[in-house]
Amino acid sequence: MLKSPKIGVVTLGCPKNQTDTEVMLGLLNEAGFEITFDNDEADMCLVNTCSFIEDARRESVRTLVELACDGKELIIAGCLAQHFKEELLNEIPEARAIVGTGDIHKIVDVIKAVAADSSLRMVQVSATPNDHVDEVMPRMPTGIGASAYLKVAEGCDHRCTFCIIPQLRGDFRSRTIESLVKEARVLVASGTREIILISQDTSYYGLDIYKKMALPELLEALHEIEDLDWIRIMYFYPTETNEHLLKTIARLPKVVNYVDIPLQHSHPDVLRAMARPIGPEKQVQLIRKLLPKAAIRSTFIVGFPGETEEHFEHLCKFVEEQKFDRLGVFTYSKQTEVPSGHMENQLPERVKKARRKRIMEIQHKISAARNQKLIGTQVNVLIEGYDEATAQYHARSEWDAPQIDNQVYIPCQSLDPQLLGEIARVRITAAKPYDLIAEFVESEVPKQQLVLTAVN
Repeated sequence: MLKSPKIGVVTLGCPKNQTDTEVMLGLLNEAGFEITFDNDEADMCLVNTCSFIEDARRESVRTLVELACDGKELIIAGCLAQHFKEELLNEIPEARAIVGTGDIHKIVDVIKAVAADSSLRMVQVSATPNDHVDEVMPRMPTGIGASAYLKVAEGCDHRCTFCIIPQLRGDFRSRTIESLVKEARVLVASGTREIILISQDTSYYGLDIYKKMALPELLEALHEIEDLDWIRIMYFYPTETNEHLLKTIARLPKVVNYVDIPLQHSHPDVLRAMARPIGPEKQVQLIRKLLPKAAIRSTFIVGFPGETEEHFEHLCKFVEEQKFDRLGVFTYSKQTEVPSGHMENQLPERVKKARRKRIMEIQHKISAARNQKLIGTQVNVLIEGYDEATAQYHARSEWDAPQIDNQVYIPCQSLDPQLLGEIARVRITAAKPYDLIAEFVESEVPKQQLVLTAVN
């Protein structure tokens, strides 16, 4: 019986999962539990799982099995726990507790209970994860340098035919502006320079509690925080990316020139089958008109049920014409819990993979050409770390989100610790399709100069 086990942690999946993990660790730390990021030292491991697509489920199960084989007791949280609570408890004897997506704030009580009774196995999973916790929770950072995610809402009201998120995380639930600003101030006071707004649909923010989409008002409030340099928004929904929102972004210097807008496809037949907005080119045109300096990132799904060669060629042409600054392409993942899993004309994996490869080849040329244009220009970057083996700093521009977009590498023979987590001015000296090489111009830039000049 472990009265006070040492808790290890693994986070899988998206940034929303990462924020949930940080909250659970913050609550456990506040309650006096010892946290370790070396799972070899842990008595019990908290695993925050993902169940968005089949590959994510496999990774989650593989991680759980590996930890169980290492003799670790498991607390399984997140989407896989919400989705397969009974199966996990039955199939994994080392699972001491299952905690759903709407129950993370109960993590302390759960671990206290199973630690006090070695025979106890718990399922703490609300059938409908429609909790609404608005107060600022303690958080323990799990590591993206001077950047921090701020989850503005939970769940989703859209019902895309390929997406299981509403089943796993419930309907859309916004936090109040006051709560978010309070948490952002805490993060900035601890050294955060960049706040990254996340939710399943960030542009939808506020509709449930303010009866209007209130992201512009939230941006205005966050912009007032002293010592906050960058505000990044992830996950715009096409039809909600309107003039008012884009003009607000253009007017606020701290909101970076970056629009992450998953369009999913271009052909109207496929978009209708996906239950997604039609006419994505209109949104791209509006963004480029009102935010001409912005990098546009999008994602697409290839191999959706019924996607013909004609549909796919339409998407290829769309990508070639629109020349997205950043692009992610996913092969369709069949799930029987959602409508698309029961549609006719499911495509073989080899076709999906071949189509993904072709789109990425198109994007490779676009990205290479765009990066070549940056050679010789000066940009501001956020210094995130230093690699002694290669003797270079790694950083990001405002056009790049952490862990998914480009990196800027700055060769330097010695480390200046004061640079880490700071914004520096660099000159681009060389370019690869997805990365840039640069040299320092100056180590600090006055805050009023933190707006980059994009190269069109």
